[in-house]
Formats: sequence, C-alpha cells, structure tokens
Amino acid sequence: MPRLELNSNFTDPDAFYAALTALHRDRSETESERINARLILLLANHIGDQTVLEEAISHAVGDGDQ
Repeated sequence: MPRLELNSNFTDPDAFYAALTALHRDRSETESERINARLILLLANHIGDQTVLEEAISHAVGDGDQ
C-alpha cells in the first residue's frame, strides 16, 4: 500500500519555494486562497491514492505528527 512520503523529495526546494512565493506576490488574499485550492486539487489528483491523501490530511491538521 502506498504511503505518504514524509522525507524531502524535492529536486530543488529553493526553486519551488521561490516559485510559490512569486505566485502569491501582489495577489489578494482571496486570489491566493483560490490558487492554493486549485494547486491542492491538482496535486491531489496527481497523487490519486485515497489512503495517501487521507494520511496527508491527517498530517496537515497535526493528527499524524510523529
């Protein structure tokens, strides 16, 4: 069964952070929230596995902290 990858898996974490912050620069809070929602849905679709997605949700709210 697939598991949520909790170890760093970025090829270039600094580039991702820069792209993410640039994405939100000069946007309203509402626009940023919409972008985040779309990004979450795109990445969730890419993952696809319901068990992994539920594990990610659990970690995001702090229930899955180790």
